[in-house]
Amino acid sequence: MAFEGLADKLQETFKKLRGKGKLGEKDIKEAMREVKLALLEADVNFKVVKTFVKNVSEKCVGSEVLESLTPAQQVIKIVNEELTDLMGGSESKINFSSVGPTVIMLVGLQGAGKTTMCGKLALQLRKDKNKKPLLVACDIYRPAAIKQLEVVGKQIDIPVFQKGDKINPVQIAKEGIQYARENGNNVVIIDTAGRLHIDEELMTELKDVKAEVNPSEILLVVDSMTGQDAVNVAETFNEALDISGVILTKLDGDTRGGAALSIRHMTQKPVKFIGVGEKMNDFEVFHPDRMSSRILGMGDVLSLIEKAQEAIDEKEAKELGQKMMENDFTYDDYLTAMDQMKKLGSISKLMEMIPGIPKELKDVDFDAGEKELAKVRSIIYSMTPKERRNPKLIVGSSSRKKRIAKGSGTTLQDVNKLIKGHEVMRKQMKQMKSLTKKSKKGLFGKLPF
Repeated sequence: MAFEGLADKLQETFKKLRGKGKLGEKDIKEAMREVKLALLEADVNFKVVKTFVKNVSEKCVGSEVLESLTPAQQVIKIVNEELTDLMGGSESKINFSSVGPTVIMLVGLQGAGKTTMCGKLALQLRKDKNKKPLLVACDIYRPAAIKQLEVVGKQIDIPVFQKGDKINPVQIAKEGIQYARENGNNVVIIDTAGRLHIDEELMTELKDVKAEVNPSEILLVVDSMTGQDAVNVAETFNEALDISGVILTKLDGDTRGGAALSIRHMTQKPVKFIGVGEKMNDFEVFHPDRMSSRILGMGDVLSLIEKAQEAIDEKEAKELGQKMMENDFTYDDYLTAMDQMKKLGSISKLMEMIPGIPKELKDVDFDAGEKELAKVRSIIYSMTPKERRNPKLIVGSSSRKKRIAKGSGTTLQDVNKLIKGHEVMRKQMKQMKSLTKKSKKGLFGKLPF
């Protein structure tokens, strides 16, 4: 998880402050020293750390904080506000063109993940903004770059425009935009070439493409795991191309997160999106305020709610709830419920969004639980359609259980565990329904209306 080390250290620092009734300037100074060390260890740029600590310290030693009944909370509030401001203040949106297709250039070094990000961005814009994107393959140098973009496009059912590797990228970009106009694509995402390092030839080509297509957005794709190098790359690309924003990749990895806290301050250009996993939908709009809340252990309830609303089919969920209350919850329904939960993403990532989760619980290996769910899915798929619809057929049949265990590559014990769990749940639902009826009767039975 990104920012894990920083989050742990900051939360520990504020825990110490909470233990004190009143705070003096000495307490603030000591806390700020720990905050400074935590930020430096997270690979945040030194200039950024210096400015951040100075701003927070000045606000914290004011009478409003020191004379407050809850000074620790006031300090946390100030740090939260400064962190949010440091990362850009608020969400930075895509600048869509009012005339013709919106052209978005993705630039960056080779290996940062530009091609994959083209697909993720296209998917996000289609899903959230109801756009009709076209991907344009302008990386004619890296072996299989065009093929990779075509594979990505096919995976998410988004068209790819390519002219092979013999035509100039500037011409390809120009023809790609014309193709978009003719085919009703209102967003064009250009996958440009990268290098292992920044050189004059690369920058000249990117400047030429920019001059030809006049993009609404130039988004720099940066690998967040490169730390300080990510900031240096961002500054160089910004000087040459005047980028409009940044996409940070691999923010779910074992990264200290310093790039996300430094880039905005050093380039004055916002982080617009973040890549948080390998799947095509592991891509999020960057919300500075929500990220700050996560770092300080306050959770991210808004993102959690949005994720749930986006992933869960309300009608389907209502029907499942009704079936559970009617004691008619089959194994087919079990699969449907699992699919709904799976859409929310990994349990570990969801835990990061819930406020007040103890560190001990965050350290639990939830991947093990997800592997257990995969095992349950295998067992259910090894049942016949008739068995899935009527769970009672399996309960007393050892031959059916053995067949299911063999078909799913699990043990008889695993099958029995699933059956027992399903039976317990059915009984609990039956009892709940009975209690609900009794409470209604007790409350309303004697009333004259």
